[in-house]
Amino acid sequence: QVQLVESGGGLVQAGGSLTLSCAASGSGFSINGMGWYRQAPGKQRELVAAITSGGNTNYADSVKGRFTISRDNAKNTAVLQMNSLKPEDTAVYYCNAALFRWGTTRSYWGPGTQVTVSS
Repeated sequence: QVQLVESGGGLVQAGGSLTLSCAASGSGFSINGMGWYRQAPGKQRELVAAITSGGNTNYADSVKGRFTISRDNAKNTAVLQMNSLKPEDTAVYYCNAALFRWGTTRSYWGPGTQVTVSS
C-alpha cells in the first residue's frame, strides 16, 4: 500500500521558519510530480509549490522568494522550506504526489500537517 506522510508542522512566530517533509512509502512505484498544497479555514485548497521529477519548480506568487521546494528521488521524499513566515501562511499543508504504479498514474495525498503562524 502506498502512503504519503507529512511531518514538520507546528506553531511559529511571524518571521520564523519551518521545514515540512513528505515521505512516500510502499513499493513498486515511481513518482512523477510532487507538490505542497494548503487549505486555510473557509478557503479552497491551493497550490503552494510543485516540483517535477527533473527538478523544475513552480511556486504560488504569495510564497515566491520565501519558500523552497526540493526532493530526493532516491528516497521518495520532498521538503518544503518555509522562511519569513506570515500569519496568512497559517493553514493545513498537504503533500501531493503523482505516482506511476501498475501501468497507471494516480494522485496521492498525505493527511496534512498544521502550520500556525502567530503575529
